[in-house]
Amino acid sequence: MDPSASDDQKMIMDSSARLMDQLCPLAEVRATTYRDAEFALAYRRRASELGWFSMLVPEELGGGSVSDNGVLDATLIAFERGRRLQPAPFVGTNVVAYALAEAGSPDHKAKVLPGLTSGETSAVWVPLPTAPGQGISATRTSSGYEFSGRSTHVQDADSAAWILVAAETDKGVIQALIDPTSAGLAVSPLDSLDVTRSFAEVKLNGLEVSAAALVGEGNARELVERQLALACVLTTAETVGAMDHDFEMALQYAKDRTAFGRPIGSFQAIKHLLADTSLMLEMSKAMALAAANSVGTDDGYGREAASMAKAFVGDCAIDLAQNCFQVFGGIGFTWEHDQHLYLRRVTTDSALFGGPAWHRERLCQLSGL
Repeated sequence: MDPSASDDQKMIMDSSARLMDQLCPLAEVRATTYRDAEFALAYRRRASELGWFSMLVPEELGGGSVSDNGVLDATLIAFERGRRLQPAPFVGTNVVAYALAEAGSPDHKAKVLPGLTSGETSAVWVPLPTAPGQGISATRTSSGYEFSGRSTHVQDADSAAWILVAAETDKGVIQALIDPTSAGLAVSPLDSLDVTRSFAEVKLNGLEVSAAALVGEGNARELVERQLALACVLTTAETVGAMDHDFEMALQYAKDRTAFGRPIGSFQAIKHLLADTSLMLEMSKAMALAAANSVGTDDGYGREAASMAKAFVGDCAIDLAQNCFQVFGGIGFTWEHDQHLYLRRVTTDSALFGGPAWHRERLCQLSGL
């Protein structure tokens, strides 16, 4: 994905790719093997040995990355994950680990963060609403806060050990780290277009949260904004990985499939379609890398870059998958073919953490328009 990647970054990408091919190839993804708790734990432990969940955590807290840009390193891993349609709350765990490292309490850093970076536990993040009819609000009580509301499309919420919830109050934004077994919190599994991952609705009804559970003091809006940028960058990278493999399959099929005595890729209509699709893919890679560099170097433009990438790639990914369907023809619509799995993945990714239209509106707001 990144032609300027260092030898260390290439090594991490190659090692991660081998791990995924060994532990969770597409056949296992189809079989939803990851939903087995023991398999999921073993998978996370092996992945943690490659630093999957610690690249956004400073070394003094048990983290570290292979370069001076941990966001870019995590993005390269996310790209390889997307190529193989990997399950597991990679994005959520990394975002929560980052938040705890940045603004968690001493107890969070001592008792929760090590479990996340080592793969012993996983976490998901419930952001501020990006779709109508959703969102969590919090009201002050004598002992802390009371959370109420709902959020859908929360990946792996039904198997996570921790849920970090962002909520609006009358004085700003707060976040709290919550045990999913807490009274007043219900996690309901949902059917999803993406059959390679599990999603759930998180509903809070008068959930009492103590001040000790808060992540960040006072108004946490700035922290939540940084978390959203990270989530968008990593999700976009997974999308680009899926796009890359989908196009690779279509291109190979165009070379192998013959009609009228010649490969279908030699016909002008297919040539033009593949050329346009290749351009979309390369532009998406460039956008994802630019956003990762911006967020990772904290150049002051990260939020805008992340939203640009999320909006652009979110649209291009669906167009690319539809173009690949045109190349495959009828075989691409069969359950046995992998094409539909990639279309399902990129379409779902497009909506996570805000769809293209939402991020274009956000860019207008960030620009003061």
